[in-house]
Amino acid sequence: MSAHEAEVQTLAPEMPAMFDGMKLAAVATVLYIIVRCLNLKSPTAPPAINYQDTPLSRFLLKSCPLLTKEYVPPLLWGKSGHLQTALYGKLGRVSSPHPHGHRKFLPMLDGATATFDLFEPLGDHQTGYDVTMVICPGIGNHSEKHYIRTFVDYSQKQGYRCAVLNHLGALPDIELTSPRMFTYGCTWEFSAMVGYIKKAYPHTRLIVVGFSLGGNIVCKFLGENPSNQERVLCCVSVCQGYSALRAQETFLQWDHFRRFYNFLMADNMKKIILSHRKSLFGGNSKMVDLSRLFTATSLMQIDDNIMRKFHGHSSLKEYYEKESCVHYVHNVNVPLLLVNSEDDPLVHQSLLTIPHTLSDKKSNVMFVLTLHGGHLGFFEGAVLFPQPLTWMDKVIVSYANAICQWERNKTPCQSRDSCPEETEEKV
Repeated sequence: MSAHEAEVQTLAPEMPAMFDGMKLAAVATVLYIIVRCLNLKSPTAPPAINYQDTPLSRFLLKSCPLLTKEYVPPLLWGKSGHLQTALYGKLGRVSSPHPHGHRKFLPMLDGATATFDLFEPLGDHQTGYDVTMVICPGIGNHSEKHYIRTFVDYSQKQGYRCAVLNHLGALPDIELTSPRMFTYGCTWEFSAMVGYIKKAYPHTRLIVVGFSLGGNIVCKFLGENPSNQERVLCCVSVCQGYSALRAQETFLQWDHFRRFYNFLMADNMKKIILSHRKSLFGGNSKMVDLSRLFTATSLMQIDDNIMRKFHGHSSLKEYYEKESCVHYVHNVNVPLLLVNSEDDPLVHQSLLTIPHTLSDKKSNVMFVLTLHGGHLGFFEGAVLFPQPLTWMDKVIVSYANAICQWERNKTPCQSRDSCPEETEEKV
């Protein structure tokens, strides 16, 4: 045997061991990436709640145990804000129901036609009250979205009537009747829907609910005029950003892939605008340079080229400032629940100082911040498959139930002097 053959025989047994080591290293690397990307080492915890100690806040925390118990997302993927957001965006919800409603059309003064869907309750409310949830969905959304259908079905079964605004231009089969569509903070259509409900149901009480962009709209609506808060029991806002100017600045950053989300949302906005091209620009082609729309890669570019012009704003900064609820929400005096998630990839941490400061200053405001949940995700489940109802759905209804119960308990006290501590104990 030659010296070379002997050397090969000596090395041969070591080769499989070396390859096994490489395989183990590769597997370890993949597992490390999975653990990091899925955030598997992150603990579960109860939401962080910022509020002032009042009889009402104590009653709410006692009546809404979901606010003080730990929120447990699905084990394998639920701790990733990106996957929670992506699943909400693609699927909306699991096994989404199909509640039956009636579409209403409301002519506006400028020629636009607002639409909303009305869903009657499927039973009596536990307090015996007639209560209507007036709901404003997220950007470009409407009553046919899966997350809205799931929430409406659950609310109906709890005795709530539901009115869901369809953002102007969001429904693909409803033509625009004026050269205008929804914007970041225009409250006209939501105001028209609320006015209709108040007139059609003179004895109903209102629970105001807003999701994402809808949260900005409802908070701005309530703060614009004290009369808008009449017959409103409370307001719930979930996953909004509070300030469009600050939010759009963070949307240009790449951390947490916000620039990528910005591109996706801009692409969706382009599709909505182009689907109504004739109604929006047919008689006024000079209003916008469509070539800029086709090449836009961010919401800021679309807002500057098109959206701000619907209401005659002279600049993008003016548009964002005037359409943000941050300048109005301090005028809201009804109970206000603001919900956000720490791992929401769309809402930068710096924006959360707004609700935190507000809840420090106003006794009617409760700010709830979960560790997980993403953007409008908040899925719950054991390991892999999420439940049809989310933590978000249950928390909103639980909070609304508690507010209604508080009002019912409070009523007998009004004939006497005041009995806040006695009211607090009536659960």
